[in-house]
Amino acid sequence: MAKFYLEADCDKSLLDDASVAVIGYGSQGRAHALNLRDSGLSVKVGLRKGSASREKATSDGVPVASVEEAVLGADVISFLIPDELHGQVFDERVAPNLKKGAALCLAHGLSVRFGLLKLPDNIDVIMVAPLGAGNLLRRLYQEGKGLPCYVAVDQDTSGRALKLALSYCLRLGCAGSGILETTFKEEAEVDLFGEQAVLCGGLSFLLLRAFETLVRNGYQPEVAYMECIDQLKASADLMSLVGLEGLPDYISSPALYGMLTRGKRVAGKEVEEAMSDLLREIQSGEFVREWLKNGTRGNPKVLSLIKEWKSLKMQDVGRNLRKIIKR
Repeated sequence: MAKFYLEADCDKSLLDDASVAVIGYGSQGRAHALNLRDSGLSVKVGLRKGSASREKATSDGVPVASVEEAVLGADVISFLIPDELHGQVFDERVAPNLKKGAALCLAHGLSVRFGLLKLPDNIDVIMVAPLGAGNLLRRLYQEGKGLPCYVAVDQDTSGRALKLALSYCLRLGCAGSGILETTFKEEAEVDLFGEQAVLCGGLSFLLLRAFETLVRNGYQPEVAYMECIDQLKASADLMSLVGLEGLPDYISSPALYGMLTRGKRVAGKEVEEAMSDLLREIQSGEFVREWLKNGTRGNPKVLSLIKEWKSLKMQDVGRNLRKIIKR
């Protein structure tokens, strides 16, 4: 049985006198920095010279320093830059300035699971991974709510690494929504699989195939888009609220009958086999090795695929509809 923690399990005072260095100021970095600051912690953002995020952090009222200066003397270092940069930045800018007994906090298990980081043995290494984008994490915090969160410990030098991670979750605004304990290995592999098989890869191409099928058979592109894509949020919200188990109690009779008798024809044995192949590539490290070798930043093949994706007819229809239909 998975272990869950709630607000009552978290000791807020554990971080009362702690200084936090947030390295990176992207979506997650900004949310962590602002939520932690607003919860009363001393926060400094570490950014490279010339970073485009410096102006944003300064306008948000967060102290900004170089990565080296931010890390020096910090009790907790939230390492929130892109995974592919972890090894180099950690070796050159973070590790030489870490104080003994500090805690390194990551929001994803990938760089530990697949050996991108060479970690000293005199620090705690924890993971606090909110289950959602940084802008949502920040907005919910401001509304007095929060996102569910994963927590994990890779190194427990201090003997209190888990308690520290839970306290961090509380300050981040996640404790009220539930904290699930996992491992770096499990989170990294499951997260990559979820992104590829469902949340980004699988879902995006399922929607594309549905749109193309309807248009190819003579239906208006706008109707196809509205039916297959625009209504997705309502379905996702319903599933989040009642689970897959509760769907039969809330959807129409033809929707229910179609789900139970036709759904497996779309996501059948071939899909299951493809998902198993994806998982094996993740577990073996094949996917991460390929990604690190090819990268996404400036890779001509990836840029070409992005251009092709954005030029699809479905995207034009969506852009036009979003101008008309306000959410």
